[in-house]
Amino acid sequence: MSDAEKNLADLGLTLPEVAKPVAAYVPAVRTGNLVYTSGQLPFRDGALIATGKNGDTVEADVAVDCARQCALNGLAAIKALIGDLGQIKRVVKVVAFVASTPDFTGQPQVANGASELLGQVFGEAGEHARSAVGVPVLPLDAPVEVELIVEVA
Repeated sequence: MSDAEKNLADLGLTLPEVAKPVAAYVPAVRTGNLVYTSGQLPFRDGALIATGKNGDTVEADVAVDCARQCALNGLAAIKALIGDLGQIKRVVKVVAFVASTPDFTGQPQVANGASELLGQVFGEAGEHARSAVGVPVLPLDAPVEVELIVEVA
């Protein structure tokens, strides 16, 4: 078991099954030493944790949990591709899309759900560049979607 997977276990978390794509794409692609995930939705046990928009029907704590689940789903997609999270040398970039009402400005706090999880799992190697973008709607009316870029050995 890699340190990353041990850290997940210490947090009481396990990697889920890789979510099946909802359109014509693959969950993750490797080019050279980089792995890019497709946008990950907050699926847990085969269903979205929540639907709707931040600033309307989605509470802040639920949105943060959604971002965290998106990151966990991204790690599952990466592991399925490379075989071992121990091969991740660094989390390079996180992009969080946050379905929001026009007056909602808490996208960075929502994205922290993903960022903080990655820090807990990878320590200093989990520190990353990030964008948190408000959008009017996401696939399946998900409140959050997260993409990861990681460097692998």
